[in-house]
Amino acid sequence: MTPAINRSWAAGLFVLWWLVWVGISALMIVHAGWSWREALVDAALLSFILGIACYATNTSLLYFAPSPRMALLAAGITAVFAYVLIRMHAHALRPLLDAPYLAFYERTVWLRVLVAWLLMMMTAIPTLLWAWVVDQKEASAHQKEVERLAREAELATLREQLQPHFIFNSLNSINALIGTQPEKARTMVQQLSDFLRGSLRKEEKQLVTLREELHYLHLYLDIEKVRFGHRLVTTLACDPACLELRMPALLLQPVVENAIKFGLYDTTDEIVISLEARKKDNDLEIVVKNPFDPETADARKGTGFGLSSISRRLYLLYARNDLLYTAADGNLFIATVRLPQAV
Repeated sequence: MTPAINRSWAAGLFVLWWLVWVGISALMIVHAGWSWREALVDAALLSFILGIACYATNTSLLYFAPSPRMALLAAGITAVFAYVLIRMHAHALRPLLDAPYLAFYERTVWLRVLVAWLLMMMTAIPTLLWAWVVDQKEASAHQKEVERLAREAELATLREQLQPHFIFNSLNSINALIGTQPEKARTMVQQLSDFLRGSLRKEEKQLVTLREELHYLHLYLDIEKVRFGHRLVTTLACDPACLELRMPALLLQPVVENAIKFGLYDTTDEIVISLEARKKDNDLEIVVKNPFDPETADARKGTGFGLSSISRRLYLLYARNDLLYTAADGNLFIATVRLPQAV
């Protein structure tokens, strides 16, 4: 545990406290009718013994603080310790002071024990409070670290869950092309290799620029266009001012994959999937649109695992539930993602 204050400053504060207490104790003894010599000898020696005891107590408390259940026991032990210190003080005074003063000392033993105990408790309580504050901060930091690791693990799991479906479909397409169109099969293998290599590199980053994300998206679309041929047409409208804005890595691919799935699977006709990127207020807004047949498809199907996992990922990154929303406009399904930018 780190001490509450700098050691040199603590030493200076301790010396100042010792001098003040010597003066106060001596004045009280003089006020009781004894000489300054007797008062100073008594007060200085007692303050020296109590100072060592308080310093030792505080130092031990910095490394071992009693629990609330043990607080009463600790207070009792401190009281016994105070009594032992006063008896040690009385023994040390015997060769230094005369019998009348020693008799006076014995009459005030229990008052001295009470004062010694109160002083030790007064110096121990701030240390205990500091130890409690430090423990709370460490516990809070530990909890935040645990939550961060859990969040990162869940984010990694979400990314891994999105990839296998696409990879299996790509491998099946490659297998189908090997016999009839080997050149296309080789091209698709190379594209899939580039896609997966980029995926592994980007998983090391939390945020990337829109420019980087679009490059990765093009690798994905090249593969899908080999699979679906002329049926898949994509358009991209991107404000150049948005290209350097930051966004979570590997986010667009599952959004567009969702659009392809629910746009192409219900029809054999050519479809157009559009993506628009623009800056809105201080956010990067990305809108993906795909057609669907209202008679054969339910727009709510478009919010399957792909989009729900993206929504969960955005919540883990930004602690907001309003960054992904979907809507149906006639025969268009629209998915909108808003990505806050650091101010």
